[in-house]
Amino acid sequence: MRRPAGRARRSAPAAAWLTAAALALAACSGADSGDTAPDLSVSGAYMPQPVSASMAAGFLTITNDGGTAAELTSVTSDLGEVTLHETVDSAMREMTDAEVPAHGTLVFESGANHLMFEKLTRKPKQGETVEVELHFAGTGPVTVEMPVKAATYRPATGHSGH
Repeated sequence: MRRPAGRARRSAPAAAWLTAAALALAACSGADSGDTAPDLSVSGAYMPQPVSASMAAGFLTITNDGGTAAELTSVTSDLGEVTLHETVDSAMREMTDAEVPAHGTLVFESGANHLMFEKLTRKPKQGETVEVELHFAGTGPVTVEMPVKAATYRPATGHSGH
């Protein structure tokens, strides 16, 4: 089927304008949606006083205000070996890494993702502080002071109190 000549002339400028607008929008959205490095902060960190001399758990929230996801690859502490764990269908399993999404959070809380401390070098008591270092792929580590709370401590509103 043949289009009227006048219609074809009107379509070409409109198509060119739409293409230019789409390219401009793509350029703008690329600058805002993922071209910035991770911007990490930690809140709500705590460790319930361990009931065992060999194991403990740790909880915290990692916030990423940057435009690129961050990959948490490991956690270290002089308190003992630290591994990342998740709870799925009431079963706990070790994770090799965890993503902190761009403009998002990664929450470690009781009954879900958490830090597992094993082979403790000492049994921390309520009121003490445990230092951990969070290691991320492609960016420097983040050091966190984790206060030791009562074994039964639970934050008032969600894990990190916010």
